[in-house]
Amino acid sequence: MPTISRGHVPPPEHSPGREPHRAREIAESFGADAGRYDRTRPAYPEALVEAVVSASPGPEILDVGAGTGIEARQLQAAGCTVLGVEPDERMAEFARRTGVEVEVATFEAWDPAGRTFDAVVAGQAWHWVDPVAGAAKAARVLRPGGLLAAFWHVFQLPPDVAEAFAEAYRRAVPDSPFDFRAAMSAPDTYQGLLAKVVDGIREAGAFGEPEQWRFDWERSYTREEWLDQMPTSGALTRLPPDALAEVLESVGAAVDAMGGAFTMRYATVAVATTRTGTAGTGPRA
Repeated sequence: MPTISRGHVPPPEHSPGREPHRAREIAESFGADAGRYDRTRPAYPEALVEAVVSASPGPEILDVGAGTGIEARQLQAAGCTVLGVEPDERMAEFARRTGVEVEVATFEAWDPAGRTFDAVVAGQAWHWVDPVAGAAKAARVLRPGGLLAAFWHVFQLPPDVAEAFAEAYRRAVPDSPFDFRAAMSAPDTYQGLLAKVVDGIREAGAFGEPEQWRFDWERSYTREEWLDQMPTSGALTRLPPDALAEVLESVGAAVDAMGGAFTMRYATVAVATTRTGTAGTGPRA
């Protein structure tokens, strides 16, 4: 069973490099194979879904960066009414076919048309949103006491598989800004990202002190299952076919050397906070 730990987020550890929310070409590349994305990306721990439902003052939820509707369907199954906002029409159309209502826009540009919600959530997506503008927009559409929760899966590959991935990617894309050796080592590497989310929330000035949640779990993958998921990574969605094939071949060989399967350690990490104030109170300018 997943476990949850709660605590204050550590001080910011800003990392250098391009801000993710400015990399629109990557953010809007996942719809190239929406079916694969929905089929292979893992769902969220039920304990996280239960935590969101418990912390929300009501069932009406706005899902930012809804993608193909993975978390939206889980929240619907828990009794929530979910509206998605998704910038990629291809992802949005897939989600609609699964029963999720989705409007196409970036969150920053989306028009709520006077609508308000009990919770704003974002699964694997808030890093594509400007952290300050996004928090301010969430504050405007949340009812008093409403929940803002942004969450991500952090995975820890077996060392041999991670090394094969990093080395093959370096050969295929020598000028890439991605550092897989650092990014795939442990959940603690996400603290810089989480700290930026917290900074944005604090700057919006309309929320209580953010909490950090963490849910630990595991999933087993066969070689075929992992190679099927890999092309949905933001680092791989825009690779030329020959470069992608080189990366997949190297990783596949590493998994073969482990017996054709492995167990992935996951931590689903979240930043969660509550909208303060009374009806009509907006964020700090």
